[in-house]
Amino acid sequence: MKLTHIYIVFIFFNFFSCEDVIEVDVPKSDPRLVIDASINWYKGTVGNEQFIKLTLTAPYFDEEIPPANNAQVFITDENSNIFNFIEDGESGIYVNSTFIPVINAQYQLTVIYNNETYTGTETLLAVPEIEFVEQNLEGGFTGEDTELKAFFTDPENEENYYFFEFIPSIPVIKTLDTFKDEFVNGNLIFGFYVNEDIEPGDSVTIRNHGVSERFYEFMYILLQQTGESGGPFETQPATVRGNCINISNSNNYPLGYFRLSEVSEINYTIVE
Repeated sequence: MKLTHIYIVFIFFNFFSCEDVIEVDVPKSDPRLVIDASINWYKGTVGNEQFIKLTLTAPYFDEEIPPANNAQVFITDENSNIFNFIEDGESGIYVNSTFIPVINAQYQLTVIYNNETYTGTETLLAVPEIEFVEQNLEGGFTGEDTELKAFFTDPENEENYYFFEFIPSIPVIKTLDTFKDEFVNGNLIFGFYVNEDIEPGDSVTIRNHGVSERFYEFMYILLQQTGESGGPFETQPATVRGNCINISNSNNYPLGYFRLSEVSEINYTIVE
């Protein structure tokens, strides 16, 4: 019996100590320029301080995102005024403190990187003021989630598109959402947020951006692809192209978007 016992333990040990190392061969491609150019004019400010972030795509398992250094970056308005963005160190973040925002004016972004020129054109769009926020501490499917509704009045006889950010004070991922006024034109409407982790005393920064139809479609598709509903056998996400192009080499197209928005922001604290 003793020998049998030892034999069984030996087999048990070998079964659980065997491991196979599987190397995943991830396809690699040349890095592409990623343009994060979101010009935000917050209501009540002059809107002069702006920045643009340039990075490069990296292999899937890389932990760091490489910055795109030493680029020439500037925005040109309808009156041929040029606003130069200067890189802050080697961060890939390019800053400007003289930008002049004008509602409904068109702007062109130009980025010159590695001897190739990228451009994008967009209009700075207005957004209504967030008027008030309503909360519900018994929301969601469980009746235990916190719900917020940020109300604003949509302008009449206009086709409007909105981009919402909900940024909680607690360390959880912020929520992004898009909205269009197709069926609620001219009405009092709201952006909706629900979170099971926020409690009374926590705060949520709510931002509503006025955006173009093209950005709305871009962000809507992007949010659909990065949602949590996909499974292991879902169709893999396709590359979502923004509004920037490479006029030097169309095959080396950039990723990202050039957007200009007026922004209504409110910081709301959850109450009992």
